[in-house]
Amino acid sequence: MAQAMKIAIVDDEQDMRQSISQWLALSGYDTETFSSAEEALKKLGPDYPGIVISDIRMPGMDGMQFLKKLMGADSALPVIMITGHGDVPMAVEAMRVGAFDFLEKPFNPDRMSELAKRATGARRLTLDNRALRRELSDGTQLMKKLIGSSPVMERLKDDILDLGQADGHVLIDGETGTGKTLVAHALHAVGSRAGKKFVLISCAALEEDALSKRLFGPMQPEDTQLPAIEEARGGTLVLEDIDALSETLQAKLLSVINEQGTPAETRIVAISNMQEAGRTLEDALRPDLFYRLAALRITVPPLRQRGEDILMLFTRLSEQFSDEYGCEAPQVSAQEAAQLLQAPWPGNVRQLINIAERAVLQSRRGSGTIASLLMSDHEEMQPVMTTEGKPLKEYVEAFERMLIDNTMRRHKGSIASVMEELCLPRRTLNEKMAKYGLQRSDYL
Repeated sequence: MAQAMKIAIVDDEQDMRQSISQWLALSGYDTETFSSAEEALKKLGPDYPGIVISDIRMPGMDGMQFLKKLMGADSALPVIMITGHGDVPMAVEAMRVGAFDFLEKPFNPDRMSELAKRATGARRLTLDNRALRRELSDGTQLMKKLIGSSPVMERLKDDILDLGQADGHVLIDGETGTGKTLVAHALHAVGSRAGKKFVLISCAALEEDALSKRLFGPMQPEDTQLPAIEEARGGTLVLEDIDALSETLQAKLLSVINEQGTPAETRIVAISNMQEAGRTLEDALRPDLFYRLAALRITVPPLRQRGEDILMLFTRLSEQFSDEYGCEAPQVSAQEAAQLLQAPWPGNVRQLINIAERAVLQSRRGSGTIASLLMSDHEEMQPVMTTEGKPLKEYVEAFERMLIDNTMRRHKGSIASVMEELCLPRRTLNEKMAKYGLQRSDYL
């Protein structure tokens, strides 16, 4: 869910602090007040989850000095300055230093609320982007995003950790929607290049001339961006849809790879999800380029091969969407669990995300079933089944694990509550949790 934004109000006049705070509180904001810039600086760090409203004229450290200190710590922190009559030149200077905007006394409270709304929106976007960048550079967090404990997922995680430490170019292939770009991020984040540049280019998104310029240059004087090969120097260059490269661009890429020597100055990770019947990436690329890129290879498994991971993923996704839409996550019956496990999932994880969101929305309306969602995606399939059957025991165990996992999450790890709801004695619950690798500490 979206992080609640705070508003720090800094003014040496108590009446002004209180009136601003009361008005913004009525508008739904969480406010905190400070009588001086020095006091506020003790609380306002680089990732302060909100914005600042400050008077310009204050004893001790004035508003301009305060603004410069804030901008030095976090240049993206929105600061709204309050100026007195005749202080417009000072307000203009504050904007030059980095202030978000200014209010001239006596100001219209509605104008202040509107500025606060814009500033908190900008701040939320900044913090979300920072969190995403940190997540994409944190190998531990990225590996956690590769949800699942099926044999194929454990093997994938091992491959990422192993190849992350290697220095050669890598080919990532697999069906569409399996999460190949996430694997590329993880590969970069767990290796020696973590923290270096990570540049992602879709070879299918640009025309040949534009793609050639973006990858190799030359750049024009007015261009502010380096060619991707230069931009990613020392780090990782990810080329999605590598099979879309023309023969001319393949030759240029091969030349760059050959010039780099070993170890590669810039690691290239090629991504392919070729779906053409009877045609492979080896057919699409010139042999010398293919073998340079495919020296190290990771194949991301399709969802249908991941067994009970499907139920685990569906549970996590439906919880996320239920938080987003402010409603309860749908409860999955044994029959629906079997249908999720049996579905062929041609769209893989991307399709599962879509199904989970639609299941939450129809649950909020109190209508529809998961089976109907699966059938609407594949009306020609009667019934919805994979080509491979599974033993009944596997379906039962997968559903049992999901049921215990969901109940533990709902009761935040309360063993007594889970025992009561599932009508299980303590010993049986402990045995089943151990069998399925569930730990109470994960739910507290």
